[in-house]
Amino acid sequence: MQGAGGTCPGSPGGAAHRRGPGLCRGEIEFGESGKKRSRFVKVPSSVAPSVLFDLLTSEWHLPAPNLVVSLVGMERPSTMKSWLRDILRKGLVKAAQSTGAWILTSALRVGLARYVGQAVRDHSLASTSSKARVVAIGIASLGRVLHRRLLDDAQEHSPVHYPMEESCGQGPLCSLDNNHSHFILVEPGAPRKGDGPTELWLRLEKHISEQRTGYGGTSSIEIPVLCLLVSGDPSTLERVSRAVEHAAPWLILAGSGGIADVLAALVNQPHLLVPQVTEKQFKEKFPNEHFSWGDILHWTELLQNIASHPHLLTVHDFEQEGSEELDTVILKALVKACRSHSQKAQDYLDELKLAVAWDHVDIARSEIFNGDVEWKSRDLEEVMMDALVNNKPEFVRLFVDHGADVADFLTYGRLQQLYQAVSPKSLLFTLLQRKLEEGRPALHARGPPAGPPAFTLHEVSRVLKDFLQDACRGLYQERGPARRLAGQKWLLDLNRRSEDPWRDLFLWAVLQNRHEMATYFWAMGQEGVATALAACKILREMSHLETEAEVDRTTRGASYEQLALGLFSECYSNSEDRAFALLVRRNRSWSRTTCLHLAAEADTKAFFAHEGVQAFLTKIWWGDMATGTPILRLLGTFLCPPLLYTRLIAFSEEAPLKKGLGDLQELDSLDAEKSLLCGPGGRAEEPAEARRTQDKRGACAASLLTRWRKFWGAPVTVFLGNVVMYFAFLFLFTYVLLVDFRPPPQGPSGPEVTLYFWVFTLVLEEIRQGFFTAEDMQLKKKFALYVEDSWNKCDMVAIFLFLVGVSCRMLPSVFEAGRTVLAIDFMVFTLRLIHIFAIHKQLGPKIIIVERMMKDVFFFLFFLSVWLVAYGVATQALLHPHDSRPEWVFRRVLYRPYLQIFGQIPLDEIDEARVNCSVHPLLREGSPACPNLYANWLVILLLVTFLLVTNVLLMNLLIAMFSYTFQMVQGNADTFWKFQRCHLIVEYQERPALAPPLILFSHLSLVLRRVFRKEVRKRARLERDLPEPLDQKMVTWEAVQKESYLGRLEKRRRDGGEEVLRRAAHRVDVIAKHLAGLREQEKRIRGLESQVGYCTVLLSSMADRMALGGAYRNSWDFGLGNQQAPAEHGGAWMTDSTQRPACCPRTSEPPGLSAQNPRPGPLAQIRAALSLTPRPRSLSPWTSPLEAASLHQDNERSPSLSTFHRGDASWGPPQPLPHLCFGGTGCMPEAMSSPLKESWAFSGRKSPQSFWEDLPLVNTGIQTPLSPQH
Repeated sequence: MQGAGGTCPGSPGGAAHRRGPGLCRGEIEFGESGKKRSRFVKVPSSVAPSVLFDLLTSEWHLPAPNLVVSLVGMERPSTMKSWLRDILRKGLVKAAQSTGAWILTSALRVGLARYVGQAVRDHSLASTSSKARVVAIGIASLGRVLHRRLLDDAQEHSPVHYPMEESCGQGPLCSLDNNHSHFILVEPGAPRKGDGPTELWLRLEKHISEQRTGYGGTSSIEIPVLCLLVSGDPSTLERVSRAVEHAAPWLILAGSGGIADVLAALVNQPHLLVPQVTEKQFKEKFPNEHFSWGDILHWTELLQNIASHPHLLTVHDFEQEGSEELDTVILKALVKACRSHSQKAQDYLDELKLAVAWDHVDIARSEIFNGDVEWKSRDLEEVMMDALVNNKPEFVRLFVDHGADVADFLTYGRLQQLYQAVSPKSLLFTLLQRKLEEGRPALHARGPPAGPPAFTLHEVSRVLKDFLQDACRGLYQERGPARRLAGQKWLLDLNRRSEDPWRDLFLWAVLQNRHEMATYFWAMGQEGVATALAACKILREMSHLETEAEVDRTTRGASYEQLALGLFSECYSNSEDRAFALLVRRNRSWSRTTCLHLAAEADTKAFFAHEGVQAFLTKIWWGDMATGTPILRLLGTFLCPPLLYTRLIAFSEEAPLKKGLGDLQELDSLDAEKSLLCGPGGRAEEPAEARRTQDKRGACAASLLTRWRKFWGAPVTVFLGNVVMYFAFLFLFTYVLLVDFRPPPQGPSGPEVTLYFWVFTLVLEEIRQGFFTAEDMQLKKKFALYVEDSWNKCDMVAIFLFLVGVSCRMLPSVFEAGRTVLAIDFMVFTLRLIHIFAIHKQLGPKIIIVERMMKDVFFFLFFLSVWLVAYGVATQALLHPHDSRPEWVFRRVLYRPYLQIFGQIPLDEIDEARVNCSVHPLLREGSPACPNLYANWLVILLLVTFLLVTNVLLMNLLIAMFSYTFQMVQGNADTFWKFQRCHLIVEYQERPALAPPLILFSHLSLVLRRVFRKEVRKRARLERDLPEPLDQKMVTWEAVQKESYLGRLEKRRRDGGEEVLRRAAHRVDVIAKHLAGLREQEKRIRGLESQVGYCTVLLSSMADRMALGGAYRNSWDFGLGNQQAPAEHGGAWMTDSTQRPACCPRTSEPPGLSAQNPRPGPLAQIRAALSLTPRPRSLSPWTSPLEAASLHQDNERSPSLSTFHRGDASWGPPQPLPHLCFGGTGCMPEAMSSPLKESWAFSGRKSPQSFWEDLPLVNTGIQTPLSPQH
């Protein structure tokens, strides 16, 4: 047998050549299949736990545990309860897998370790991930292992073939459990040094609890160690007592039997921890075993030691409280162990990090943030970072509610860490890595970097710039050239706090598609409408890059659009003017972009379809003219400008004011707010000129210049002018093509040159729209944005064809080709009218439906072309096999089959009866070939099939597709039309007032303004800078409306059916718990009632005897004279203090008593004393309740007088009476007052009468209730 310091056989230099002295490592192969292998190490009991921990983590490459669960308890062959097996299989193993825990067991294939091994085996078979395996480590003594010689003879590099046995083995020996992955086998140590494996187990637990792990986030925590007690025999108490001295928390499973039930019954009632109660509990839990009184005393001391650490003990009954998972109970036990010995926030951080890692916000809210600890913002910074990285929005909300200051927390350094913690499988990681690789040449990088990419906020800003364009201009960049080095990117101070923390966190959450967390950040931030629209834009761009998640991102974008729409509806219902100002206000958090601009970029059709947005666009469309001015008046004024100075056109200033001055001055700055919506540049910009032109009647008659500017600057007038001039352009184009298109050298004529100049002005306007915009971006990006519009593509095609046609027209050789190209180009310019008519309320939706149906036509043409080519090639091969002329082949393969669909069937070439061909097979050159009539019947059959498929099947399919598209689009056609109307209004709002070709003067004016750096105020209606006080008031007002909107959403959610059911289920659970508690209380009350009734019977019996006190005085002298008599009948055993403790009931019979000489009842002893008869037994102060009941029965049978006998060998010298015990629930002499204690003593008493006089007082001093079983 190998000693404590033995070595592995066959290993060079022994086991000390690797990691520590006395270690012998190897592998165990269970069974004969060789598929199941486990590792083992043989160690002396004195080995350092650090050596074992290093062996497990470094050599055996086990990941550092995030939790260690030590299973202590049942180690005998027994049947486990079904609910307990479910706890091990579904609770413990699942919790270990989800938390990355180690499970420590006794390693033997018996009792608790066997069931745990089976649960681990079932989990490993059901799991599909190799990373999700459960680590089960067994610690056992080699002295208890069956087939130990196989392990003693183990070679270093060859596995041990260990037989698998279902039975425990021979006697105390048991085989190793084959479902454990690692074994620590402790060699027997020197005698009288305690239990070696247990001591090593305790030291290993202590060492592991002092290590730290990075589980759960960016910071580290001490590895929590929890001992789980399931059943257990009395020897387990020593293990529990030693563990609590090392401050190890324990979870006791009540109802599992054995010592677990004893502790569950007694640890919460320390006043019951007396030997009598201990003996009673042990007899109940272990009825087949016999315990000596010394063992009872020892176990009582252990129980008292264990109960002195209540903060380390957690009792849970899964039968009565089965709604909680095991990991929840474990976390509660760990928090309880911390809470009971400290009130500092720093001492709770590890448990809080575990709650974050295990996602138990309910435990954190009820056990940690319960008001006992004062949390500061700096205390929550680490856990806040963990909650953000691990996507725990409920914890973020909890931390913010309990003192976490996001403004102090979020620095640019922490924000950069958040982006560096992005999952490598996400789209954001790919985009950041791409930007990082693009920036490496500028950073003079040499080769690929080692380790994970170190993203910076510079790459983040570039990604956001691609998504939001101008909305994130200058984001995460240091303002000032002093911080920029030559050839490097902008440097940012990472220690500086974020300017807008909620916006930055919102962008971070949206980019990672964390919807719930982003919604919370949106609710906490400012500028809610613009923020939600920005999220829609980001998700729209990301959906184009990741087609697999396009549907999910589109759905998320729709939810953010609903947030923006709901908040704007709340604002619009509160104040229309402020809602209008909200649309055009430059948002400071989004680089001075407006909500309208963000909505247009995000393609939020539902937002533009809102009545408030449409009302504002209508106001913009009409400018300063009265809304709803008839179109004929506009057209007449457009054709005859002098009518502008009549009352034909009404402007907004001329409309009578329906509100008084008091209504307009709700706030100090409300007039300025209202003025933002009046006039081209705002009436506040030129109030003096407008007010000086008011006439005596009070109507607002503007000056001639002002009227002229307001009429021609209105978008509706610009649109009308462009429509009229475009019709003129098409008329001129038609005239040139049909009448005045002369070949060179006669042409081009004057009208044709005018047409060329007109198209030139159109080209200039397209260049202005595409490249001379306010957006700050590269020309390539501007061109890409310009091409995204389908109508811009149409313009580009028309201009390109016009240039090709004019170029060909100038050359005599290709003059006709030029005419052809220009004719096609005219068709393109004419189709451009569809875009102009999209503004019409009736035509606009129909145009959208036609556009959607065009897609159906392309699908139809695809199916048609398949049948067309198949039929055309087959008929050409059958009818004209010898005709190889390309033009005729193309005509017969494609053209003729297409015409046959519409009924043009050439029967003279198909029907054999109508074919008239020459007798000679070879016709003269240039004439069509004669059809081949060999398979004429097959050609007819193919024709019938072709017409059936195309005319019946495909045509009806096309009609069905058109019907479906119409039904689908008709419901949303109004929304799409309103969206197109918005784009058209914005386009003509930004266009110059003059239409082509007169637009050239407007272009020259823009060039001169840009040269002289004068501000262009054309977009003043769509983008406004509010004064600082008014802007801050608008932000506050929007925040108030957002709170109201979120309140309504919360109320709607609470009133929803799902939430009502959830609350009802929660209430049912609470009521069930209360009912379970009431049943338990009812049990206790019934027990107390039975105990009180039992005491009443005893006291009434004693009271009856007290009335006969005179008889006791007469027998006193006789009793003194016969004081040696009790010793003869067995009283001498009661004087031996070494055999019976003075405060505890006896556990063995007195001498002279046996089954043949039974002990009489106590009342019989009193009668014997009073009647001067020998008494074999007396009522002692530690008489049990069963003996008291016997006293009562004897009293009922015999009314004779009896006397109380103290049970001493003789009355002799008076001695103190330490106890009067009623049952196993305990005697409490120490709890009595001094007078009561003195009343128990016979010292100073002259007769037993004084004792009986004090007896009622003594009974009132009994504090411990009696057990009903007694």
